[in-house]
Amino acid sequence: MQLPPTITDFELRAAEVLPPGAHGYFAGGAGEEITLRDNVAAWQRLALRPRVMVDCSDCDPSTTVLGRQHSHPVIVAPTAFHALAKPEAETATARAAAATDTPFCLSTLSTTGVAELASGAPEARRWFQLYVFKDRGVTREMVSAAVDNGYEALVLTVDLPLFGRRERDMRSGFVIDEGTAIPNLVAAGARGALSLKDVGALLDPSLAWDDVGRFAADCGLPVVVKGVLTPEDARRALDSGAAGVVVSNHGGRQLDTVLSGADALPAVVDEVGDELDVLVDGGIRRGTDVIKALALGARAVLVGRPVLWGLAVGGEQGVRRVLELLLADLDTALALVGAPRAAELDRSWVQRAPWAAMC
Repeated sequence: MQLPPTITDFELRAAEVLPPGAHGYFAGGAGEEITLRDNVAAWQRLALRPRVMVDCSDCDPSTTVLGRQHSHPVIVAPTAFHALAKPEAETATARAAAATDTPFCLSTLSTTGVAELASGAPEARRWFQLYVFKDRGVTREMVSAAVDNGYEALVLTVDLPLFGRRERDMRSGFVIDEGTAIPNLVAAGARGALSLKDVGALLDPSLAWDDVGRFAADCGLPVVVKGVLTPEDARRALDSGAAGVVVSNHGGRQLDTVLSGADALPAVVDEVGDELDVLVDGGIRRGTDVIKALALGARAVLVGRPVLWGLAVGGEQGVRRVLELLLADLDTALALVGAPRAAELDRSWVQRAPWAAMC
């Protein structure tokens, strides 16, 4: 199979091969999609400040997250319903992640079960993203399954008490059909074709900060709170027992006109970056975006949609190629910016771009 040469080309090709409803679900955002677009644009509003005459013959992109060494700072973000892109679904994605030494975060709304993924991709470093159901018994069972199957971290998503107003899906009438089983939704009592409103009705909107500590105590895994956009909430996450936070607006899919990850990141790092691990997602498309995130204080970045484009276009090999392209671009960018050790990046490597006023 001839795979596209760039991540942008993967995105364009995915729009051609995916059914319209599935593509709209993966690609779309909330409201008028202002935040969706700004997630990408915000990284572009930052200019790099390279150093020259630096020995970059042996660049090291490694980082430390949750006390563990990572060979690079990229993590596959939790995204739902991979079977809509390819029947091999999350298993193919996780295998491709393992081939590039990239941790893979499995979504609660995955089309592959927690244990099934562990057996299908045993070599993958696995995290589990948790939505909390109204049925807390089902929630506890999901967490226990993740612990029993060697998942390394629990990523508690806190910005979805209900689904945002996703107008692309409203126009397309997107539903999860009866043939696409979502194991955790079935366990929570869902049956038949499901709209996003139906899925949202299963989630617990009463989730509170006290729950963070309870999950951490019950599962024994580090808990990362995903969906933080303000230093105030970052401090609450820390005080509640979180080991990390993901600065995230849910890919622009929940509340439109909130800050991008790039714009929200510095204040969160200033508030808690010395006390817990800060990660960021949203709009990461290039190695230069990764460098900017690290320079602003993130330990790592999560990448979602490009992985889905790879899966839709080329299955496991497509995902692997997307990750390889991003990591190769990161290696090139580290050398050209004159930062052979990614861990040494700081804010002196970035500034607001002169073209930002025109964006």
